[in-house]
Amino acid sequence: MNLDGVEILHIRMPMLGAFRTSFGTESVRETLLLRAVTDDAEGWGECGASDAPLYSGEYTHGAADVLARHLIPALAGTPDLDAHSVAPALSAFKENRLAKAALETAILDADLKSRGVPLSFALGAVRDSVACGVSVGIADSVPELLDTVEGYLADGYLRIKLKIEPGWDIEPVRAVRERFGDIMLQVDANASYERSDIDDLLALDAFGLSLVEQPLPADDLLGHAMLARRLATPICLDESILSARAAATAIDLGACRIVNIKPGRVGGYLEARRIHDLCAAHGIPVWCGGMLETGIGRAANVALAALPNFTLPGDTSASARYFAEDLTDPFVLENGHLAVPKGPGIGVAPDPDRLAAVTVSRQWIPLR
Repeated sequence: MNLDGVEILHIRMPMLGAFRTSFGTESVRETLLLRAVTDDAEGWGECGASDAPLYSGEYTHGAADVLARHLIPALAGTPDLDAHSVAPALSAFKENRLAKAALETAILDADLKSRGVPLSFALGAVRDSVACGVSVGIADSVPELLDTVEGYLADGYLRIKLKIEPGWDIEPVRAVRERFGDIMLQVDANASYERSDIDDLLALDAFGLSLVEQPLPADDLLGHAMLARRLATPICLDESILSARAAATAIDLGACRIVNIKPGRVGGYLEARRIHDLCAAHGIPVWCGGMLETGIGRAANVALAALPNFTLPGDTSASARYFAEDLTDPFVLENGHLAVPKGPGIGVAPDPDRLAAVTVSRQWIPLR
């Protein structure tokens, strides 16, 4: 495949209300899209970075800089370029997984489109639709939280995930369980607790949760293993899982019983599939996390979530969960599921008018 160049688009997408977690609040989705142009097709990728380095060390302007200065130019002259050769070509550059994932995805999309192959088929999907959960941010009050959860259950979401942090945990979880009964309920701490908070975490066992996601800091696998021996509720790791190697270490230590796979966090969909396969071999179920994606990133996530070991509803929520108007045709919830795109590549492309309306800047990086 001959790559003419890659365009970096900086976008600002208004969101439907603020989404608050322990690492910040977003009311505008500010991120990057990449458009890879080849002889035969163009492909799209979305970067999971936000405008501030709160979830990870990456952020929008930093990702744009490393892409323009280092990552995209590194692909120049790569023989027989395809998605599988992107990671080796970028291996000299440390970290920057979100930026690398966006670039690899754009190349993968272009390659698959040129061959007429859907991403779901290329990854090994076994489903035409995927079960969907929804992530509920930290509310200003318990009554507000209950109203929000009631709305999402009415929409048909099959699982509710509550963001928690020290001081906002037992009371809201108890209130949701008492109000809505035997719904599929889980919590996500975004690494906001320390080992000294273990009593608060152990108290969550009283509520029949399907999992507790990333309670401790990302680098504290031993702490998670210690907690897992005392906590009856399964621990799911998110921020700790940066690669298949990291997943293997966590599993060997007994630090988790479930894994959340975010393709951007691990460097792309090819590494995400490796983690899926590793977890399947060890009997560890996985689900697909979300990073407030537009329809570009959501399409690829839905394709990934159709693989066989994605046995739990993920954060692949409908477009209307976040945006009044998505960049692509909207993803619509039907009976708690989203349909897997059937077209070649990721199966979608941004509407030019919608894209123009939210684009802050464009930068073309030529490669020939």
